[in-house]
Amino acid sequence: MRISYHGHSVVKIITGNNTILIDPFITGNKLTDLVVSDEKPNIILLTHGHNDHVGDTVAIAKASDALVIATFELANYLENQGVKTHGMGIGGACTFDFGTVKFTQAFHSSSYETEDNDIVYTGMPAGILLTVEEKTIYHAGDTALFGDMQMIGKRHPIDVAFLPIGDNFTMGPEDAAYAVELLNPQVTVPIHFDTFPPIKQNPEVFKKLVTNHTVKIMRVGESFES
Repeated sequence: MRISYHGHSVVKIITGNNTILIDPFITGNKLTDLVVSDEKPNIILLTHGHNDHVGDTVAIAKASDALVIATFELANYLENQGVKTHGMGIGGACTFDFGTVKFTQAFHSSSYETEDNDIVYTGMPAGILLTVEEKTIYHAGDTALFGDMQMIGKRHPIDVAFLPIGDNFTMGPEDAAYAVELLNPQVTVPIHFDTFPPIKQNPEVFKKLVTNHTVKIMRVGESFES
């Protein structure tokens, strides 16, 4: 399994014949190395409905016939846009041919702003537990620090955790470092920083705050095998 990071909260996982994209915010993402027309995933996972996470989901999913897995209200909205979806709820898990997806709670908000400036309610924000090839990847989405992260880590031992560190809208470096202690992952990758001025951060600060756990600061486009 190959895991790569592509700026903001965009993560790509290649496992067997499956390519999974998480939160494919490409257009308008000054940090990403991806090009919308080049992306051909068969699975797209979404943490919540904000435009900087839904991103180019509709265009990519229509072009590649990808299945979009998201919380129920967000999945319904995207299905109405002509996308193939599978809706789920917080705390629910479902096993697919590529692995198992479980949505966890996240403390944030979730809505989508259309081109007409209408605001669409897209249900609860979520984190994602993805179990593939006997490895568990936790993508926290956009979230504040919360105590039940400890329960998530105990119930689902985490191999790789992607945690936001940008502050302002999510956890900052200090809270994210405490989240690492609660989750107890094998490896943590900081995400959701530097894309916009309010979330400008030095990930080395986060890394220094984390003790007794491994932090991997990934360059955009960098990948590793797990």
